[in-house]
Amino acid sequence: MESSEANQTPKAPENNARLETQPPESQGDVTSVEKTEPGPSADFPDGGLQAWTVAITILYVFSIMMNSLCKTLWQLILAQGILSGFSAGMTFSPSLAAVGHYFQKKRGAAMGLGVAGSSIGGVVLPIALNELLHTSVGFGWAVRIVGFIVLALLLPASMFIKSRLPPRKSSLFMPLAFKQPEYVILVAACFFATLGMYPPLFYFPSFGIANGMSTKLAFYLVAILNAASFPGRLITGFLGDKFGRLNMMFFAAASSGIISLCWQACDTNASLIVVTALFGFCSGAIISGTSIVLASVPKDPRNIGTYMGMGFGITAFSTLIAPPVSGAMVSRYDSFTQVSIFSGVSCLVGAALIIPAKLYAGHGVFSAR
Repeated sequence: MESSEANQTPKAPENNARLETQPPESQGDVTSVEKTEPGPSADFPDGGLQAWTVAITILYVFSIMMNSLCKTLWQLILAQGILSGFSAGMTFSPSLAAVGHYFQKKRGAAMGLGVAGSSIGGVVLPIALNELLHTSVGFGWAVRIVGFIVLALLLPASMFIKSRLPPRKSSLFMPLAFKQPEYVILVAACFFATLGMYPPLFYFPSFGIANGMSTKLAFYLVAILNAASFPGRLITGFLGDKFGRLNMMFFAAASSGIISLCWQACDTNASLIVVTALFGFCSGAIISGTSIVLASVPKDPRNIGTYMGMGFGITAFSTLIAPPVSGAMVSRYDSFTQVSIFSGVSCLVGAALIIPAKLYAGHGVFSAR
């Protein structure tokens, strides 16, 4: 959609790099902020969670339909950034927290499988939208058709969601969680890992075009990244249950950081495609790993939603910071090198913070935790 809007407005302002990243970046931030309220949502009595997710699904589809009517930047921010972000966050977290209620030993695998579904959508929906945009359907109906596809997928899924445990009697916010050093450090680790994960997601296509890649091939970098993230999200959960969930999060953040630092050296289409696929795999592991490690801290499974929600609420600010900071770097230096370094170092800091988190939890550095 950004490419379509850019083609319709060729005379963009000088700060276009910052403006172009704003709508999706706003959506990412609002989505994460709204995840601060999943605890009660996941603990609704029988039928309550289904009713909640169905209602939010309708709101999410409505935001997509409104997106198809947008003519200005502020309208796009309201529809895609705020409304889509709000509804996506209020759907995602309660659903994933409910999955955690049913599993203990295999919780990582179950939650990884749940998170992996978005990778498929990240491959299919952008390609579908791109193909529709190149037909006589037009931008508005192309977006609406995607909205109907989303409705057909989300509505039946919402009806199958059910919380296993009775609701806990406590507030939405649990201050005692922040007295656990393990939890505080893990939230910080997830913050930095997410901070480093977002710049490549936004700027791989722009980097490719700037280095001679065709616009069509650059578009498919997004699909390649999302396709590679599917096994990354899935495998992280399964291996985390066996070799340690924190260990897998460390691997995901460290490998993402190293690959991001290598990004600046790409000088051919083939090398950029390889780096995109590798980064997609490792960053996918960060996405699933964040949910899994936050869910592993509370002793009472009924608190999983709240622990995840508070953690997501803090990491939300990384999704707000990363894209505009990266855009400012590209505009200031007319190069992607600084973005590559910023992304890589942030991920490596996130990986390093996993080590003290393990120590505070009473586990050895090399323990299967």
